[in-house]
Amino acid sequence: MPRSLVLLMLASVAQCAALSASHARDPVIERGAEVFAMCQACHEVGLKARHRVGPLLNDIFGRRAGTLDGYRYSRALADAGQNGLVWTEQALARFIEAPKKAVAGTKMAFPGLQDAGDRAALVAFIRQFSPGPGNIPEAPPTAPPRGGDAADDDPPVPARILAIEGDRDYGAYLASECLTCHQASGADKGIPSITRWPAEDFVRVVHAYKNKTRENPVMQLIAASLSDEQIAALAAYFEAAD
Repeated sequence: MPRSLVLLMLASVAQCAALSASHARDPVIERGAEVFAMCQACHEVGLKARHRVGPLLNDIFGRRAGTLDGYRYSRALADAGQNGLVWTEQALARFIEAPKKAVAGTKMAFPGLQDAGDRAALVAFIRQFSPGPGNIPEAPPTAPPRGGDAADDDPPVPARILAIEGDRDYGAYLASECLTCHQASGADKGIPSITRWPAEDFVRVVHAYKNKTRENPVMQLIAASLSDEQIAALAAYFEAAD
């Protein structure tokens, strides 16, 4: 196996390990991950999630029930969505507690989760995979001003870091995680576009999250898992992205 591919694989493993370690530090999220084990026979959530017996659970919060493309919902759940059911933390917790009571006629066979603490932890775990205006409250200020400068209140980044030449191909490899939330097309749907950001601005903003001077738990988690070289690679990739 080529040495470059080995290094790439090791970097990916290290990044995943860092993310897992960060998640484990939150006892509620950790508990929710354990509770989710009982859901995995039917549902997937995360970067490579797909529909199974039940729909994938990425980006569920804020979405009208029964409307995710590519999955065939029961008539009962589709009707509930048409009648105004939108997935919030509270709505999902009620549904998880007693699915057939919450939506009569749903095809979900799960009998329900009675422990309130387990429900709250499960909802918190799933919530991680629905970043958006409700999960990233400071989303609009994330984008640098149109003039191209990073936000004035972001701390300076050392010159040695700004001088790192990012590997665009490596950035393309790493970018899949970013693109689960930020639109590759450059569209802004509550989460700012990062396509064609000036590389230096990208580096400054991500380091601000890494240093926790920008307050967003999702972005702080992701930034903390990235090395200086990985941030530079992502910056190079997104600056040149079509």
